[in-house]
Amino acid sequence: MSSSPDPDTPHDRAMTGNGATLPAADRSADPATPGREVIDLGYITLHALTWGPADGPLAVCLHGFPDSAWTWRFLGPELAAAGHRVVAPFTRGYAPSDIPADKDFHVAALAHDAREIHRALGGGPDAVLIGHDWGALTANALAHREDNPYAVVVSMAVPPIPAIRRAATDGLGAVGLLARQAAMSWYIGFNQLPWLPERSLGWLVPLLWRRWRLRHRGQPRPDYRPDIDHALSAMSTRAHRSAALGYYRALRRRRTDPRYAPLRDDWLGEPRCPTLYLHGADDGCMQSRLTDHVHDVLPHGSAAAVIANAGHFLHLDRPAEVNKIIVTFVARTRGGQGGGTGTYSFVD
Repeated sequence: MSSSPDPDTPHDRAMTGNGATLPAADRSADPATPGREVIDLGYITLHALTWGPADGPLAVCLHGFPDSAWTWRFLGPELAAAGHRVVAPFTRGYAPSDIPADKDFHVAALAHDAREIHRALGGGPDAVLIGHDWGALTANALAHREDNPYAVVVSMAVPPIPAIRRAATDGLGAVGLLARQAAMSWYIGFNQLPWLPERSLGWLVPLLWRRWRLRHRGQPRPDYRPDIDHALSAMSTRAHRSAALGYYRALRRRRTDPRYAPLRDDWLGEPRCPTLYLHGADDGCMQSRLTDHVHDVLPHGSAAAVIANAGHFLHLDRPAEVNKIIVTFVARTRGGQGGGTGTYSFVD
C-alpha cells in the first residue's frame, strides 16, 4: 500500500468550544492542502481537516465507513474556492478523534455531534452539512429536525430511510431488489459479530473498497489505495477498530445515552430542509434502485441525481461532476433560488 499522511500530527491546532477562529497563519497557504483543527465539544474532542477562509460560511463534511476525513480532499478545496470554511472531522471513534467515554455510536449520537460542531464553530444560519455513507445517515437525521441548525443538507450514497422503505415495497420487483441488497449488505451482519471483525479489518477494508468503488468496464479503475491507508490509519488500534464497528453494533440497540435520546428516531424520518441527494449509478454497496422514491420524500427546494459511471464513493469516482452539482446547489439555495431543482434528475 502507498504511504499516507499521519492523521494525528503535532500540527493539529486547538479550537475552543466557544467557536474562536484560527489565526490566518494556522491555515495552509496551498488551497488544496488541508489545515487542522481540534474541536472541543465539551464531552468529546474531534480532530478535523479544514479548507477555506476562517470567516466563510461553515460547511461541515462527515465521512462514513470504511473511510476518513480525507475522503473530502477533492470537495473541500472546491467549497473553499466558493468562499466556504470547510471542516471535515474524523467522526467519533476514528483516530485522531476521541473515543467517546459513553461508548455510544448510535446515529443519534452522531447527529448530536454534528449539531454541537455547528455551535462550537460558531456556524451561522447559512451553514451547510454534507455527509457520505454514515455521514449521510447523520445528515438525513438532522435534516428531519425542525431545530436543525444547518440551512442546507447534502447526503450521498445512503437515501433517506423513508425512500428506502418505499422502494422496498414497490411492486413485485421489490422482492428481487431486497434479495440482492441483502447479499450486498452481508458486511453489516458481519460487523456486528463480537471480536472477529476487529481482527478482520485488515482484509475487510480493502475488500469493501474494491467492491464499492467504480468497476465499470471501459472506465479506468480509480486508485483507492490512499483511501484504504487513511481508513486503516484512523482505525489503527483495537479500541478505534471497535469504535468504528460500534456504528453497526448500535443498529441493534433501541436505547441510547440520555444525552442523545431526543434525536434517537430522527434518522428514520423524512428531510424537512432543502436537501441534495446524490447516488452512484454503479454503487456496489447500495443499489441505485433504492433511490427511486427519493424525490417523493424530499421537501420543496430539494434536488436529487444518480451519477452515471460512479460507485459508492461517487465524490471520488466523479469529483468534477459531483463537486459542481454540490457547489451549484448550495449557492442557489443560499441565494433563495430553490436549490436548482429543475436541473437535476435521475438517470439510468
